[in-house]
Amino acid sequence: MFETLLQSSYFALFLIIALGFMLGRIQIKGLSLDVSAVIFVALLFGHFGVIIPKELGNFGLVLFIFTIGIQAGPGFFDSFRSKGKTLILLTLLIVGSASLTGLILKYVVGIETPDLVGLIAGGLTSTPGLAVAIDSTHSSAASIAYGIAYPFGVIGVILFIKLLPKLLRLDLVAEAKALEARRKSKFPPLHTATFCISNVNICGKSLAQLQLRSMTGAVVSRIKHDDKTSIPTAETILYEGDMIKAVGNNKSLEQLAILVGERVDNDLPFGRTQELQSLLVTNKNIINKSLGYLNLQSTFSCTVTRIRRSGIDLPPEPDLLLKFGDKIMVAGEKEDLKELSQVFGNDEKRLSDTDFFPIAAGIVLGVLVGKLNLSFSDSFSFSPGLTGGILIVALVLSAIGKTGPIIWSMSGSANQLLRQIGLLLFLAEVGTSAGVNLVSTFQESGWTLFGIGFAITLVPMIVAVVFGYFIFKINILDLIGTIAGGMTSTPGLAAADSMSDSSAPSVAYATVYPIAMVFLILFIQLIAIWCV
Repeated sequence: MFETLLQSSYFALFLIIALGFMLGRIQIKGLSLDVSAVIFVALLFGHFGVIIPKELGNFGLVLFIFTIGIQAGPGFFDSFRSKGKTLILLTLLIVGSASLTGLILKYVVGIETPDLVGLIAGGLTSTPGLAVAIDSTHSSAASIAYGIAYPFGVIGVILFIKLLPKLLRLDLVAEAKALEARRKSKFPPLHTATFCISNVNICGKSLAQLQLRSMTGAVVSRIKHDDKTSIPTAETILYEGDMIKAVGNNKSLEQLAILVGERVDNDLPFGRTQELQSLLVTNKNIINKSLGYLNLQSTFSCTVTRIRRSGIDLPPEPDLLLKFGDKIMVAGEKEDLKELSQVFGNDEKRLSDTDFFPIAAGIVLGVLVGKLNLSFSDSFSFSPGLTGGILIVALVLSAIGKTGPIIWSMSGSANQLLRQIGLLLFLAEVGTSAGVNLVSTFQESGWTLFGIGFAITLVPMIVAVVFGYFIFKINILDLIGTIAGGMTSTPGLAAADSMSDSSAPSVAYATVYPIAMVFLILFIQLIAIWCV
């Protein structure tokens, strides 16, 4: 009966996932496999003939990569600008050292070129690399070598990434907190302060004339004149003895004090008809509109004091573009704030809802981009493939944020759920596929090719650690993401993703993965041409 149940792919799939989670929770000296354990259970099931359909695996891969791209997109281009050169160089070292290791062992051991390019593609778990290897050598031997190197290409990257923090004696939780602190340090925290107008040179002038925001960066949120507190407008005139409350970072508040007068400890409470509200941006019509374009102070007599985005308080600069899910702190009259809340949307339910149209449309575009074949010469062409096409499209769409009425984003909880489902489907299918012929392939082809494949997988990761961590001083979270991307290993990304709540590994992976694919395809074609 149990054998019959295992013939049902759905029963087998969820049994593999359940057993994988049980295995993943076992800790040995603080180390656990987490979700990556699913692939090891799947390898065992595959060895005994259990198969998960390829289409289920591809479906999972598509979901996993798309959600990774959507999450990484906003930080991808910043990462590329700040760390791009270093990560590209490290990627070149990873793919180059894999190719060089294979070339050296080819002449030491004496294997054929089709076997070599197949081993390189398998050691770096690259299906596009295998396609190029077969096309360049016109030999099926490349696919056999690929099948030999592929299992350790999958397992080796997972184990290496899992063990690396322990070997380097690093605490990933502490590293993630330090990285987050450095990210937030780029945006100085905002504070409030009250000032008494004592500089006679500014008395009798309006806020528009004084240009306090542009000169200091601080925002005046309310003013008290003759015992009456009001929300200031551009036409509001300052008089000696007036009290103002402002929001800004320490530097901007210090500059404001120099301009207007001394800082005082008095609080400046709102009047009975005024208040400070937090409004959510959920109205599609104002996404990617700037605060200056909306001109809220003139239209609604309200003052934006700060914008909360991804856990960071941003100053309300006029050219700041609003994003879906931003939390806007606004001071104003209660009646005006009611009108303004309708402009922003302020719909918490819409924020948590998942619109599947952008997901479906984005994946369709990604699959189409993956089918493109770019020819640079008669001997070199490049196709992004399924993974590359979807990743590139998701990164671009997420960075754009909005196209017409379509918002290219999803809530954090929805992203996490779809990513986990996709990952589990992918790992279960990849594991069973690799496990089917694992033993028989070794018996037929011997251990020589496996040993070379082992070296092709292991050496580049060691090179990446030596150069990335000890020479380039790359943060460990960026490093494990770069290793996964440089090795074109989606299971490796799964291992990295499960080790920390930080998005840094995903961003690094997304940064280097397309580049690694191009380098790998180029090196395989060059080896096939030169090593006949």
